[in-house]
Amino acid sequence: MEASGLGFRYGEVELFQNLDFALHEREIRVVLGPSGSGKTTLLHLLAGLLALQAGDVRWLGQSIGDLSEEQLARQRLYFTGLVFQHHYLQAELTALENILVPGYLANQVDPAWGLELLNRVGLLDRAHLFPKALSGGERQRIAVARALYNRPKLLLADEPTGSLDRRNAEKVLGLMLSLAQEIGTAVIVATHDEHLVQGLPELRLA
Repeated sequence: MEASGLGFRYGEVELFQNLDFALHEREIRVVLGPSGSGKTTLLHLLAGLLALQAGDVRWLGQSIGDLSEEQLARQRLYFTGLVFQHHYLQAELTALENILVPGYLANQVDPAWGLELLNRVGLLDRAHLFPKALSGGERQRIAVARALYNRPKLLLADEPTGSLDRRNAEKVLGLMLSLAQEIGTAVIVATHDEHLVQGLPELRLA
């Protein structure tokens, strides 16, 4: 993924301008900044969820600005995985079924891979449980597994541990990064928690 000359403003408020960076297989980048600095906006631009105002974003050399909405949605399904502060699990689906959702959307349903992901995040024995029976940390680990189901090239995580206590936050972040490394996925983590991501390469927003 490459971003060049990226800029965005809300009305008179300029969040950032002329951002240039690239991310390759298995690389990790942390976006740091206080609330309101544009971290979520930046991730939405990189995911093609928000229209570009200035600059360009390229996935595997393809400018996302040249894609139709339908093409972009299809490409996003395979290219990006998304993890948010809230897990956004489907209450009526089991842990395994939640992980398989991207597979149904892509017509690539593989229960064995879903179970393997459950095993990787330490929740194989929770496969049959619904979200209400899981702890906050467990739900977020399911969300991470779901985001990586389609083996995306890029994982975008927006405050993925913001609602967790320190112990669970460290566990979820560690699992997310190690699993992404195994799959070959590049990762961008947006957070305000500098201590949690200490030592990782960073991109700082004002």
